[in-house]
Formats: sequence, C-alpha cells, structure tokens
Amino acid sequence: MTSLPRVTIYTDGSCEPNPGAGGWAALLIFDGREIPISGADPQTTNNRMELTAAVEAFYALPEPHQVNFYTDSEYLKRGISEWLPTWRERNWRRKGGKLANVDLWKALDASIQQHQVTWHWIRAHAGNPNNQRVDWLARQAMRGKR
Repeated sequence: MTSLPRVTIYTDGSCEPNPGAGGWAALLIFDGREIPISGADPQTTNNRMELTAAVEAFYALPEPHQVNFYTDSEYLKRGISEWLPTWRERNWRRKGGKLANVDLWKALDASIQQHQVTWHWIRAHAGNPNNQRVDWLARQAMRGKR
C-alpha cells in the first residue's frame, strides 16, 4: 500500500460587519510549494466564511491526500471533530432543532471522505505566519466585495 501525498492546509474566514460582506482564504502547502486560494460573498456570516474556506480547500485537492488542517475557528474545529457525527445521526439537525449552515457542513463532510485528515486548532492573531497570511487574504477578498 502506498502512502498518500501530504498537504498542509491553513484556512480563515472574515466578515465585517457580521453578518455582512465576507471573505475566505486557504493556503495549501505541498512539499514547499504554496497555493493560496480565496473568495468572497457580499452578504454572509463569519461562520459561513470559515466553512467555505475549508470546503474550497478540499475541493482544490485533485486526489486523496494526508491532510494536516489548521484553523483558528473553534466552530469549524469542534463542529467537524465533535458535533458532526451526532448531526449526521439526527438527519442534520441539532438537539435544539435546525442546524445552521447545514449546506456547508454537508459539503465539508462529503469533501473530506477521501482524505486522511488531522484537524488542528490554532489561536488567531498569535504570530503563526501561515494563519496571519490566510487572515490577510480573507480580509483582502472581503474588502473587494464591499
């Protein structure tokens, strides 16, 4: 059995005001090569931008990978690693009812199935250069949609 190619992914989302204009960004790092991607939405929320960044990052992978995924969003990290299995069991509903951003959670769930993903949470604005870069890219994308 051959090992999967490795990629490190950093993502971030931004929205000002929240809700309002938003941007998302991802940085894919393969063997020293860096591929930044980003986009924006004129009317969205910060959580939607965080999820969109993750979904788009996985869509950008043309084949299965071993992924080290870094996010500063506790919503994304806890959602994917703690809450998602229960949401699936409840037919994409929370205990209290409707699940916010269900379209993006379903898309993210589907997009990770072919990959081996290790999820990492990092503190925002704490000096990590790649986290700062995706924050800057997301804000630039957001400002282009105001």
